[in-house]
Amino acid sequence: MINKILGLYKKYKEIILYLIFGVLTTIVSLGTKYILLFIFLDAKNPIQLQTSIVISWMIAVIFAYVTNRIYVFNSTNKNKIKEFISFIIARISTLLLEMLIMWFFVTLLKLNSDLYVVIFTLISQVAVVVANYIFSKLFIFKNSEDK
Repeated sequence: MINKILGLYKKYKEIILYLIFGVLTTIVSLGTKYILLFIFLDAKNPIQLQTSIVISWMIAVIFAYVTNRIYVFNSTNKNKIKEFISFIIARISTLLLEMLIMWFFVTLLKLNSDLYVVIFTLISQVAVVVANYIFSKLFIFKNSEDK
């Protein structure tokens, strides 16, 4: 049984690590946002609320880049700045994808009950995770050593 689990881990190591660090990235993002909102900023102030969202997104992207580069894709690319910029562009693209999905279903189609918001949030998150992985695997960390 243990050998079978280890075999599956070896076969899907990259995807498993990607998902683990994705969860950790989410924790970093939410933790940063809540620390900012509950200690330093006021959520009732629209500018401070949006500031907390932007700062938490930026910290999460930096965390995701470092962990994806080192642990998930084992990147050996010497041009870290170009790689990081590509990573940011991909993350902005998937942020826009999430916004588009939510706008289309919740705003345009008016499927805006709490249940639909939760459903389309989950759908958009799955699309974002898959797209982020594809961008990372095929475009950003493509020069990484084969495992």
